[in-house]
This record gives sequence, structure tokens and C-alpha cells, in this order.
Amino acid sequence: MSSLSRELVFLILQFLDEEKFKETVHKLEQESGFYFNMKYFEDEVINGNWDEVERYLGGFTKVDDNRYSMKIFFEIRKQKYLEALDKHDRSKAVEILVKDLKVFASFNEELFKEITQLLTLENFRENEQLSKYGDTKSARAIMLVELKKLIEANPLFRDKLQFPNLKNSRLRTLINQSLNWQHQLCKNPRPNPDIKTLFVDHSCGQPNGARAPSPANNPLLGSIPKPGGFPPLGAHGPFQTAPTVPPLAGWMSNPPAVTHPAVSGGAIGFGTPTNPAALLKHPRTPTTANPSMDYPSGDSDHISKRSRPVGIAEEQVNLPVNMLPVTYPQSHNYQQDDFHKTVARTLTQGSTPMSMDFHPLQQTLLLVGTNVGDIGLWDVGTKDRLVVKNFKVWELGKCSMALQASLVKDPAVPVNRIIWSPDGTLFGVAYSRHIVQIYSYHGGDDIRQHLEIDAHVGGVNDIAFAHPNKQLCIITCGDDKTIKVWEATSGAKQFTFEGHEAPVYSVCPHYKENIQFIFSTALDGKIKAWLYDNLGSRVDYDAPGHWCTTMAYSADGSRLFSCGTSKDGESHLVEWNESEGAVKRTYQGFRKRSMGVVQFDTTRNRFLAAGDEFLIKIWDMDNTGLLTTIDAEGGLPASPRIRFNKEGTLLAVSTLDNGIKILANADGLRLLRTLENRSFDASRNAAETVTKPLINPLTAAANAAAASSSGTPAPAAITAMNGDSRSLVDVKPRIADESLDKSKVWKLMEITESTQCRSIKLADNMRTSKISRLIYTNSGVAILALTASAVHLLWKWPRSDRNTSGKATASVSPQLWQPPSGIFMTNDMTDNNPEEAVHCFALSKNDSYVMSASGGKISLFNMMTFKTMTTFMPPPPAATFLAFHPQDNNIIAIGMDDSTIQIYNVRIDEVKSKLRGHSKRITGLAFSNVLNVLVSSGADAQVIY
Repeated sequence: MSSLSRELVFLILQFLDEEKFKETVHKLEQESGFYFNMKYFEDEVINGNWDEVERYLGGFTKVDDNRYSMKIFFEIRKQKYLEALDKHDRSKAVEILVKDLKVFASFNEELFKEITQLLTLENFRENEQLSKYGDTKSARAIMLVELKKLIEANPLFRDKLQFPNLKNSRLRTLINQSLNWQHQLCKNPRPNPDIKTLFVDHSCGQPNGARAPSPANNPLLGSIPKPGGFPPLGAHGPFQTAPTVPPLAGWMSNPPAVTHPAVSGGAIGFGTPTNPAALLKHPRTPTTANPSMDYPSGDSDHISKRSRPVGIAEEQVNLPVNMLPVTYPQSHNYQQDDFHKTVARTLTQGSTPMSMDFHPLQQTLLLVGTNVGDIGLWDVGTKDRLVVKNFKVWELGKCSMALQASLVKDPAVPVNRIIWSPDGTLFGVAYSRHIVQIYSYHGGDDIRQHLEIDAHVGGVNDIAFAHPNKQLCIITCGDDKTIKVWEATSGAKQFTFEGHEAPVYSVCPHYKENIQFIFSTALDGKIKAWLYDNLGSRVDYDAPGHWCTTMAYSADGSRLFSCGTSKDGESHLVEWNESEGAVKRTYQGFRKRSMGVVQFDTTRNRFLAAGDEFLIKIWDMDNTGLLTTIDAEGGLPASPRIRFNKEGTLLAVSTLDNGIKILANADGLRLLRTLENRSFDASRNAAETVTKPLINPLTAAANAAAASSSGTPAPAAITAMNGDSRSLVDVKPRIADESLDKSKVWKLMEITESTQCRSIKLADNMRTSKISRLIYTNSGVAILALTASAVHLLWKWPRSDRNTSGKATASVSPQLWQPPSGIFMTNDMTDNNPEEAVHCFALSKNDSYVMSASGGKISLFNMMTFKTMTTFMPPPPAATFLAFHPQDNNIIAIGMDDSTIQIYNVRIDEVKSKLRGHSKRITGLAFSNVLNVLVSSGADAQVIY
């Protein structure tokens, strides 16, 4: 049998075990002879199922194969013989002696005679050698120890005691990969194909003449715009989604808690094993053995098999899920500037904040909902409360009688959740009784009533926005155990999801690839997942704590977290392995009994925060240990509500005195000081906008913000050259060596004289050729250059007495940095006219990786080790400009010297699309951080978006 056929048998064994075909799986083990299941063998011996014991052994060895095999069979048959004598069943004993033990007479006739003489004894324990024979159970256990030693010493079992280390449901994964491949070959691929059989190849039928929407035109598809992904297959049979489809894919299969047992190949001692079963269990996911380790999901198979350059360590290529895990670096060099230690604002709300949310674009606009139903809108930059509204049903007559009756009994209706829509033009309020209210936001203090929906019977516990089928929708959940989806323009109900057996506590809509879905949690601790269809839940899992749980993704959508508190006050903050639907790591640091339901939030793809013990607790996403705590100068409740702004520079925290504290890190302080300065200079800046025909971008932003803070209406957004449309208050300069002294007012200024500049020389002891490209890193603490000889140079500012922050400054010269290995990041170059090569590079958003080219292949380097991760796309054509997608570092735009732009997915090593429009080489590319737009420039003097 070929090695692949042998591996297929193991996959089938795993599948049978997961599907609980117990007799079949052991029959296949015995018939194939590939895997000896020691745990099963132990159970059968202990239970005295001697016929099955010998039948199972017969698949691997025969009595006369070798001396180990002979001893194994002899011990089993001798025990069977002694048990018959112990029961005084002499006829059975004689049968065993003649049929089973006589075969050994030719090898040791004296021993056979001695065994035969036992028939003449009233009690075989009269034999001196058997005087210590106890009861049947203990005798079997003692024999089992000897059998295990013999089996492990037997060369026929040498490669058959260890089951291969497979990911859960590997056969399902391969089948789903095949189905996805077949679906990609469909002429008319449907976004959510319906798979009803595996007996024939899949193909999507023509949907009444309608064509499936092109994923390339969908601004909300996610990181990998495929023609369509497969929905869960659980509705059609035993197979379910593989880890290569949406994030809930692996959750569909509901595999058992223990996979096919694995047996240690090590030697067994002479004593009785301590809990042998514990040695045989192979847990499905790690728990506490190494909580800081990343465990690859099913998605990583393709990456682990990719070719890698000579000398690159295995762990550098076999990466989890995303090939470029640049959103959470492994280097944990924290600075105090990273943490929100400074109380920058204190706001008085007047009632207890229950929910808060920052505007997605305007980083200082904060929505607040309270325990008496009030909603407030604050500009924390100017400390102004722009809006305050008390709870009021807009059209009481249209509400259900149940709601009207409850309002008569108790008019107080707390806010359970308040949240902005993704573009910040709407916000929704979920109340503790029946209704949600949707407001439209038009800038400043202009909010208007948009929709009022009598959504649920009882409380509405959560609300969220999503874009299924390119249409903005509102998702709600409530005490009536349902999740409902509403169209955001008209309020029409589109879906009702039923299946929870307890009130639904939270919802978490998300999308990956071409799949839109919703996670939901209920007060019985159940987690379910739903597609936008009527086929029911795809997931039924238990959340740690089994009570109030919320779920959230990291900012880049690559990692899923949940935080929950049990009825006993035990809190659990965990990261989930989406491909397997199991806890990947559990974060430590909560008190044993929390005094309330713990709230949490994520920020900057790096940190987790939760309110507990009158503190804010901070974790690094990659470390389970508590990183730091923040007391916010005291005055916090036991479990404060918390919320980061979208850039992670500000943190809103509820206080005991019905207020809110705004905590800021170093970047947040600079943002707030900038806004203070703009407000102070409002009149002067306004005058300058009238008299100056040319305005630099910083002055323009300052003028607009100043006008807004002084009460003058300002434009809602500016459009930058890269097509990015964002709020003016979101435009902030990044001055890295700014002092944290609160008495110093940070002022914007135009540089008009050379005396305003300071210069330093970058040391270069390599005597390299001229610099072709030069940029600051995104963090602003280093400078990266690419020379004409295709070598990269990296300068960093060291921490010193003159530069305690270690950030970029003109007062201290940076130092040329190399890793301990001494290697350089060097691009591939062609032999033809290297002096004419176009040099280009792009940094990942947290500076962990650089993509670079110098006329040859494109190279991916690790910025911490300088090692080459991979190379691809040999010329022609050659790359002339590179840009990372701002939300997904696996997607890059590559401008070519043949005037095309290729959108390339590094993770799957595939060009997803090729853009044409320029007539000469590409000279610039820029993704919008907000819009689904790519802007390009070419040597043909055209700008295209």
C-alpha cells in the first residue's frame, strides 16, 4: 500500500472516531494493522474479553512471529486458563489447555506439564509460584503491565503505537478544500452554494439567469475576495465546513473533546502506571500547558508546505492562519507611552453610564447611554457635551400593548447598548424594554430621529450594525431568546433567528472572505453562529463562565476574543481558535469573585482591557499574564464600563460619581492638546483661510477644527490625495519627541525658514551606495532605507539620558541596527542593467515585516531578524511600487513596469486581480484607510482610483 493510501486510512480512522463509530474504528485498526490502539487493548484486557483481545492482536502479530509475540499470547492464555480454574470450571480449563496452551508445548514441554498439573489441585494457589495470585481484577492489572512492556519491545509494533498528529476533522477539511476548488471552477458561482451531495462533483446551477455578484466590487468582503465560500454543510449531512472557509467553519463539526488516542512510545516501568488513561488522552486544544504559544489552524497547511529559502528556520515559515502575523508582534518591548495612564478629561454625565462608543472616524466624539435612558454626545477634545436626550418613546401608539403597559408601571428604561454604524452616519440605542431607536448624525450637535423599532418582547440586550448583501442592517437580540435582523433604511425585518434556550445576551456580526455571519451568546452560556439564511444555528458551544458573555474581534478582524462572568462572579477572558471552535488561550489576572459583569475591549491589534476590581486591567494579546493595571486616579466602580476610540489613543471609563474619565496615552495627549490649541487660535486661523490662496494640510485641518469648536459649521470631511475621506479632527500630526509636560501647549506652525530645522547625519559604516528609498517606520522610532545596491539599512534611536523615550528626535543621532546574526536584508536583482532598477518597499502596519523589490523578485523580510520569509513574482514585469492593504497585511498592491497593478494574496500565493488603465510604469499606490479605494499614479502623469 502506498504511503498516501496509508495516510488515508489514518484520516478515516480519525473520522470514524469523531463520529463515534467505535466498533468500526477498531475493526479498521485491526484489519489495516497500521495503528495499535493501546487504550482499547487495555480496556479489553481489564474486562476479560479474551476472544476480542486475541482477534485484535491477530491484526498485528501471530504466536510464532518472535519471542515477544509468543510471550504476549502465552500470558493472555495463561490468565484465561487460571480464571477458569478459579471459577472451578474445569471443562473450560481443559478446553483452553488443549486448544490454546498446547501450542507452547513444543517450545517448553516442562512448562506445559506444570500448567497441566494445576488441574489436579483444588486451588491452583497451592502451587508455590501462584501462591500470591490475588483476585481476577488485580491479576489482570499486573499482567497488563507486563503485556505493555512486551508490546513496546516487540519490533512488529515499533511504528504502530503512535497515532499521527492530525488537526481535528482533517478529512472534512480536505473535502471542503476540494469543494471550494470545484466551486472556484463554476461558471456561475453563487455566494452561498447549497451542497447536497458528495457523490458527484459540485457545480452551481444557473440561478434563473442571474449572475453572482462579483466579489471584486464588494467593499465589505474581507481579506480574501473569492467568488464565494461554502456555507456550513451540517444541514445536508455529516460533513461540515472546513477551517478554510469562514471563521466559524471549524466550529460546525462539533468534534469530540478527545481525538484518536495517542500512545507514548517510551518504555514502561516495572511498577503499575500512574493513571495510564491520562497518558493516552490527546486533548483537542491546549489549555494551560503553554498558554502563550500560537497553535496553527487548519488554514496554515498551505503555508507550512511552501518552499522556503535555505537557512530559514521552520518556525518562521509555518505561521498560524495568516502568513504575515504582523498585527501582533512577538517582541514585547512596552513603553509607558503605550498605556493610557493619564486622566486627560473628566466628564459629568449626571447618571450612571451603561454603554459608550467612540465615533469610527472622529476620534474624540463619544456616545454615552445611561441607566435612566439618557443618551449623551460628547466632544472630549473640547470637553463639550453636544447633545443630551432623555428617554422618550417617539410613537407610543405604534408600540405593543406589552410595552405600553410596562411603561405605565415603571417609566425608567435603562440603555443596554449604544453603538455607531461603521461609517458614523447612524447610531443605535438598545433599551432594556422592547425597543431600539436609531438616530442619524449630521455633524456637530445635529442628531435626528431615524427609526424606532419595537424589536423584542422584554429587554433588548444588544445591538450591532452589519452589511450583509451590501446592505446596511441592524442586528438586535433580546430576552425573548431571538436574534433579529432589520433593514437600516426602512426598519423592515429581514430575519429572525431562533434556537437559543435562554435570553440572548450579545451579538457579534463579522465577515471573512465572502461569508457574513453572526455570533450570539445567551445567558445559559451557549454560543451559536448564524448565516443570513433560515437554516438555523451552525454552532452550539459553551462559553467559559456559562452566563453573561460578550465577543469581539481584534481591529484587523483576524483574532476572536470573549469575556464572560459566571453567576458566581468568576470572570473569563479568552481567545478562541476559530478553526476548531475551542479556547486557544485563557488570560489570567481576574479576582476570584468579580463584583459585577466584567466589560472588555480590544485596541490596536495588540492589547486587551477589562474593568475589574475598581481598575482597568491590560493584557498583551499574545501573553496570558496580566500586563499592567490602571487605577485612573481612583473613583472607579467595581466593574467599570470601558471603551477605546478606534485608533486606541483614548480610553473612556465610567466612574462612581456618574461621570466618565477619558484616559490618554502619549498620542492621545497630543491629539487633545492639538484640539485645545486649535480652539485657542480659532479666530486667527479663520482669518488666514480667507487671505491665503494656498494652505498646507496641517493648517487646513487646524482651521476647520477651530471653526467647529467655536460654533461655526465646518465641512464634514476633507478628501486627501489618496482618496481618503475622514473627519478633520482625525487628522493629527505625529511629532515623536513631544514632551509630556502638561504645561506645554503644543502648537502647529508652518516651517518657512531654514533656521527652524535641525539636521543630523545618519551613520553608515558600510560605505553603501546611494540611498534610493527612505521612510520613517510607522511607529516613528526608526528610519528604513533601501540602497541602490538592494541592501536595506535600519536606524533606530537608542534610549539614553538625552532621549529617555527612545523615539525619533533631531537632538540625538540614531544608530545603524542589525540583528545578532549580522545578516542584511538584501533584495534579488537582475543581471540586466541593475543601475536602471526601480527600488520600492512597503512596511506592514506594525513594522514587523517589509515587502521590497529592486528590479528582481519581490522579497518579504522579517524586520526583527532580517531573515527572508519568502520571494515571489520574478520579472518580467518588475515591481515598481508596493503597498500593503491597511486592514489585511496578506493583501498587497503591486505596481508593475508594464503599467499594470496586481492585487496579490501572499497567504495563498495568488494574484486575485489585475488592474489596467495606465500606459506607463506605476509610480505610486495608496489604499484609503476608510474607503474601499486604491489610488494609483503612473509615469504617464495620470492619477487613477
